[in-house]
Amino acid sequence: MSITPESLQKEYQLRFGTLAEYRKSVWQILCTDFFSQFVSSDARVLDLGAGWCEFINDVNAGQKFAMDLNPDTEKRISADVRFLHQDCSSEWGLERESLDVVFTSNFLEHLPDKAGVTRTISHAYDCLAPGGCLICLGPNIKYLNGAYWDFYDHYVPLTELAVSEALQMEGFEVELCIDRFLPYSMSQGSTPPLFLLRMYLKFKFLWRFAGKQFLVIGRKKK
Repeated sequence: MSITPESLQKEYQLRFGTLAEYRKSVWQILCTDFFSQFVSSDARVLDLGAGWCEFINDVNAGQKFAMDLNPDTEKRISADVRFLHQDCSSEWGLERESLDVVFTSNFLEHLPDKAGVTRTISHAYDCLAPGGCLICLGPNIKYLNGAYWDFYDHYVPLTELAVSEALQMEGFEVELCIDRFLPYSMSQGSTPPLFLLRMYLKFKFLWRFAGKQFLVIGRKKK
């Protein structure tokens, strides 16, 4: 299956169309209760593979960018977000060292091959200022077995160690490497009460039982 703007548009509508409002509420909590510690209020932030922009619309930052091939992304971004409609493995339409944070969630595994992952990480490194960070969240194949392949557009199997190594190969220092962070997916229709998410984020021992996504943060040397 080739990755096209039209296929991305259809996939998102099939998987998340009925859960859009719930996903928005979940990401509001994730941004305020967890990811805000890595993003200063004046940071220049790019959401890589932004999808429907749940992260970038809610994160508190100075300048905000969203990159995706999905044409629906532009329809969902807030007025303060600049949209980059492009293939992330091609040269980014940004100046070198013009970002402080690149964030990506459940995206790298959708790239067609590891060469595309490597090129994407390399572009992120080039566009980050010294001291900037790349935050990678994604499904950890270590804990998912066959369920990883339930999604037709999963191409690259990844673990926290594989992502850490890929970041180091492109010059990043790995600052944080968590093998079990969030549960797997919201695309299966489950909508637990939101207060449970706040509790889950607060009590980290729970991550060892329910976490099936990795969280890896790479820092560009100053």
